[in-house]
Amino acid sequence: MNLHFANFQVQANTHRPSTVILGIILAGMAAVFCSGGCDSASSSGYTSGDLYSKKYRSVAVPIFKNSSADRAIPMQLEDALVKEIESTTPYKITGEGRADTVLRGTISKVDLSMLSQSLATGLTEEMAMKVTVDFEWFDMKTGKPIISRAGFQSSAVFVASLPNNQPIDLARFAVAEQLARDIVASLQGEW
Repeated sequence: MNLHFANFQVQANTHRPSTVILGIILAGMAAVFCSGGCDSASSSGYTSGDLYSKKYRSVAVPIFKNSSADRAIPMQLEDALVKEIESTTPYKITGEGRADTVLRGTISKVDLSMLSQSLATGLTEEMAMKVTVDFEWFDMKTGKPIISRAGFQSSAVFVASLPNNQPIDLARFAVAEQLARDIVASLQGEW
């Protein structure tokens, strides 16, 4: 392999040996970077292809069904999904009748669990909210799922006691945002 460097010279200078060492290091780094490249095989960890399929242009995101007792999380998740799809994918959000694809899901569980307890009062200090969803991304032309996931989970921690006393809505917002990022990231594939 021949490497050509435009205007790159390393000159030995007896007064500055660090210049020679720096030149050798830079030449070695350039050789490493020039010999590497992007591979389209996903097993290498790098890809030169598109992250999202160009076959689809639009996504409908109806509010997920809710099997949990928490009535606020479906709207927050739908809002977070719409924002995440619009900001990180090439897809446009449209109504279900005009979309190429639809992202449907069910919130199966919302669990609250105590993480820490005050030694002085015995009251809960930190809590975790864990949300579990099942979702499918459908191709509207074929009616078949493109992606299907069950038991998809995310969680958020909040401080439930005084003096900080963060509202549970903060945890709902954080867990909805994380779920949206994770769900939209799973829409990527090997196209």
